Amino acid sequence: MKRFILLLALLTAFPPLATDMYLAATPHLQKIWQQPLSIINLTLTLFFVTYCISLLFYGPLSDRLGRKPPLIAGLLLFVAASFLCALAQNIWMLVAARIVQAMGAGAASAISLAMARDRLEIGTREKVLSQISVIMALAPMVAPLTGSLIMKYLSWPWIFVSQGGMGMVALAGVLLTPETHTAQEGTSVAALLRSYGRVLSNYRLVGLVFCNAVTSLPLFSFIAASSSIYINRFQMEESLFGLFFGANALCFMSGSMICMRFGKKIGTFRMITAGYGGIGVGGLWMLATPANGCWQLALPMGLITLSLGLSRPPSNNLVLEQVTTDAGTASATMVFSYFIFGAMAMAIASLGWEDKIAFIGWLACGSGLVSFSLWIFLRKYLHIPAA
Repeated sequence: MKRFILLLALLTAFPPLATDMYLAATPHLQKIWQQPLSIINLTLTLFFVTYCISLLFYGPLSDRLGRKPPLIAGLLLFVAASFLCALAQNIWMLVAARIVQAMGAGAASAISLAMARDRLEIGTREKVLSQISVIMALAPMVAPLTGSLIMKYLSWPWIFVSQGGMGMVALAGVLLTPETHTAQEGTSVAALLRSYGRVLSNYRLVGLVFCNAVTSLPLFSFIAASSSIYINRFQMEESLFGLFFGANALCFMSGSMICMRFGKKIGTFRMITAGYGGIGVGGLWMLATPANGCWQLALPMGLITLSLGLSRPPSNNLVLEQVTTDAGTASATMVFSYFIFGAMAMAIASLGWEDKIAFIGWLACGSGLVSFSLWIFLRKYLHIPAA
């Protein structure tokens, strides 16, 4: 079971590992390629857009072919594209390689949660998802530190070489793991559309997915703008930026640990309610703090990510509990929505905002209010597992 949990954690950590490790290199790439941040960040935004689109195919394919075949294909694509990224000679070559890399990364995220749904009962699953969130939170802690050290002692292409190595480790783990789902229907377009028709007609699932997706806005705007704020605005060294970014991820891990340790005692409803409410409170705190140093961003953002860590394991589990079939499609829909909202936030945050910190604060306030209000409305229609 431990090996299975570690594999799921690695697979779900692909997006932060593929992005956060690279953040420390963005100011350097701006200089050597003489491109504005909005162009450099195409390597982030187009990565997430492509990644999200690929999710829509991997989820239903895994329902029909089994989990392993599409997952193995996606990991092979990710590894190959990572080495292509390392060979890029200009921004447009890097953008193209990142798009291919994203096509492979989508398999890991879409299928990992479906594998958890296949193998684990609901009570065990929520605890395991909390454990995965704790382990996964190490990725955005370790990734920027690793990227900063690579930038200091080597050069930026080695960031992508290390990502290729990560993909090879995940591939080995998948090859050694038994199949968790037996192939059922065909792989025709009509069969895929029927899967999405069943999932999208489930208004309970769609409402929960929307709540989760909205909460991604402040987090991904922070990811896109953090290096610009810390390194360019506050003149922070790249190594110190990695520590600040990693500390923010530690807050996410703390929220997941609270969920794992006290989940049964607190209960699903109260954990999700506290998480969504905390996001809005963090946004208000960010807006109310004078813009005179890096702590104006770091401290309230810590509360926002802690709240996300508290709410995500039970809300993800609750989404999966709304279906009895099409778990891969439901998982893909959930992850797609979360990251497509995140990609939009990253694109908007990369624009020439005069005060990026205030922009993140307003996003947190709005997303907290929307998700909290919709959750309070939906809860009476949902099957919420007892504490």
